[in-house]
Amino acid sequence: MATQTTDTPVSERLPLSAEEQRLLDEGTLKDHGIQAHPRDFYRAMRKGQPIYHDKGLNSWLVTRHEDIWAVQSDPVTFSVQHGYHEQQARGMQDEFRAYLKEHGGGYFPDAIMSDPPYHTRIRKLMERAFTAHRVKELEPRLHAIVRDLVAEFADKGSCDAVRDISQPLTIRVIVEQMGLDHGMEDKIVEWSMAVTAQIGAMQSRETMLANAAKIAELQQYLIGKMKEREAEPREDMISDIVHAEVTNADGTVEKLTFEEAVSLIRAMVIAGNDTTATAIGNLFYVLATKPGMMETLLEVAEDERKMNRFVEEHLRNEPPVRALSRMAVKDAVVNGTTIPAGSHMLLVYDSGNDDETVFPEPRKFDMTRPNLGRHVGFGGGPHRCVGIALARMEVKLAAQEVARQLKNIKLAIPESEITYLPTVATHTIESLPITYDKR
Repeated sequence: MATQTTDTPVSERLPLSAEEQRLLDEGTLKDHGIQAHPRDFYRAMRKGQPIYHDKGLNSWLVTRHEDIWAVQSDPVTFSVQHGYHEQQARGMQDEFRAYLKEHGGGYFPDAIMSDPPYHTRIRKLMERAFTAHRVKELEPRLHAIVRDLVAEFADKGSCDAVRDISQPLTIRVIVEQMGLDHGMEDKIVEWSMAVTAQIGAMQSRETMLANAAKIAELQQYLIGKMKEREAEPREDMISDIVHAEVTNADGTVEKLTFEEAVSLIRAMVIAGNDTTATAIGNLFYVLATKPGMMETLLEVAEDERKMNRFVEEHLRNEPPVRALSRMAVKDAVVNGTTIPAGSHMLLVYDSGNDDETVFPEPRKFDMTRPNLGRHVGFGGGPHRCVGIALARMEVKLAAQEVARQLKNIKLAIPESEITYLPTVATHTIESLPITYDKR
């Protein structure tokens, strides 16, 4: 098979310390300790083996910013469709799919995680739910949700910033924008964790089946809502997807199939909740642990332009998505390393945003970075996050309300006791007890 060479220079391999060499010899992103605190591992890979074969995951990790951009800009050589679906319920795909066909109304492949030209059509139809008008229309309602939720806890003096604020907040937003039933916070958290676990490469057969049961329940619920909207459309995003259509140049009209619509609505419920909740949880973490961060937020909270840069630097500094999958469909050379055809790959966005050759002093929070827009917190290329405007708005509104209502935010537990969701897909804090004063 022909070898494809990506347009990336071979980076200089830098001298490694003894600890960095040990990490390259022994490290794997499957290790829970490295998942929780991965930056030393990332740095060792970028310096010594930027295209790193992770034996624990049997995946190639792409860790440099420029290499990530090159790979995600070439969807022909590096397939999202194969990468994602090979990762899903990895090693147990047949049983997972059979379970959903029997109990979940069907197995619906994630249509947005596909390759062009099919992906181009799907994205065009999905974007009907994320028009600038629709997102802007949501802002006053989302602001009220965020303001009221923070106010619920402002007098209490302590809470779990993840379980009491960031997760319920994003779920209430999802319920509002999708037109789901209220009071479903715990159920949507369960469903989100079950879907994320399928691409996290950390499941046993027993946990896979337990998670599959939750996904089946999610699908049956969404199918019921879709049927309601087919009969009676409303002003919500489920209606937007169910009735989305695009007129082609030849005058033909295209709509989503039922299977495509189920997969996209499922993706909107999960991705719109899980990653944004992680970003807001990470915001509370940095406000509680990083000196000067609260003061910086207070300085910019009422300035729209500065707030937009604050949010962007936060998403670079603490990206909620750790890594997403690709598969090399042919032998491919990236940064001097040959990735064999059929190999699973992970684009490690968390590492790309930490690349000191692109973002000097990457651990420093610097809103004035001239190249801030180059961060890969939302991916890039044809698969850049379709809900990017909505996610930015939610993080901005959350940050502003925290600045308006809370002060003296501190951890209520030692930082060493913070635990993270065991997954390679996201860098998600499981629980974050904090104390604070009402402003």
